[in-house]
Amino acid sequence: MDTQNAASGATAPAFDPHSVPAGPPGTGADSLADSFATSYAGVVAFIAVAAEGNFAKAGDRLGIGRSAVSRSVQKLEDQLGVRLFVRTTRSTSLTREGERFYENCFPGVERIVQALDDMRELRQGPPSGQLRVCSTVGFGRKIVAPLLKGFRDAYPGISVDLVLDDAPTDFTKDRIDVSFRNGRMEDSQVIAKQLIPMQMLLCASPAYAAAHPLPRGIDELAGHRCVNFRLASGRVYEWEFKVEGRMRKFAPPAMLAFNDADLVLQAVLDGEGIAQMAGYQISDHLRAGTLLACLPQYSPDDRGHYLCYLSREHLPGRIRVFIDYMTARIRALDLQSLESQLLKNRPAP
Repeated sequence: MDTQNAASGATAPAFDPHSVPAGPPGTGADSLADSFATSYAGVVAFIAVAAEGNFAKAGDRLGIGRSAVSRSVQKLEDQLGVRLFVRTTRSTSLTREGERFYENCFPGVERIVQALDDMRELRQGPPSGQLRVCSTVGFGRKIVAPLLKGFRDAYPGISVDLVLDDAPTDFTKDRIDVSFRNGRMEDSQVIAKQLIPMQMLLCASPAYAAAHPLPRGIDELAGHRCVNFRLASGRVYEWEFKVEGRMRKFAPPAMLAFNDADLVLQAVLDGEGIAQMAGYQISDHLRAGTLLACLPQYSPDDRGHYLCYLSREHLPGRIRVFIDYMTARIRALDLQSLESQLLKNRPAP
């Protein structure tokens, strides 16, 4: 879990403590109970301040006054014997001790909130609430968004906020519940469930192939008009090929470049050049003959389309049914049945 250095003045990752019920401190003579009540209230107040960046906003989120938040945090600091925040008239930021305490506390409090949500859903019946979903732009437009109507029909109590963004997902900062990602997953902090393979294929339109004989080898690509996809980082996507069992990358000469996969596809359909695109984008066009596959014998290993969510033992019902629904529907779309098309469209030697 990422936190910010105290000197930066930035806030810790966002957390919604509003769903954590405030309980009255223990009133009995049991010192353990009193200590727990004080610590619990202090930890909730501490996480709220870390998430919101100041005591006033934390108070608003918790439904209590700023002074009450400050007292709870002060009692917690007294118990721990350390300062958790650096407070100035202009900013509130975590100390190094505060950062460490946040990292240790956050998963526990989050699990408590999830357990409460789970019990609430069991009591209240069908899954309900809001889902915040993120997807890469191309996959979100073509695959995810069209499936949302069916999901909403099946679960009318769940509202969905879909965000299209090719940049890496920050689950905590952006409060994302589920993310659809392309490529090889390397983040060990998330659960990545592969939905379908992601076969990258080089394609051209019949019109382009008629005017420019399709390449018979990777070395011939330099003489072709290439349409590039620019990643969210600003870097141009390098085409990948598998040659004699090894990965080989090719940096296409920049004739046209877009940061939108649909625009890349349209340019290729219009005969502007060739491009390497994901199977879900081009499967229908390959079947219809409006696109031809180039160099299919050098197609790289599958990268995969993944449905990702944070590593949680107790998934809220609304997230669980969304994952199950999308997994079944996307796998049923038959987006990767391309072998016969590849053979049919393979250029003659």
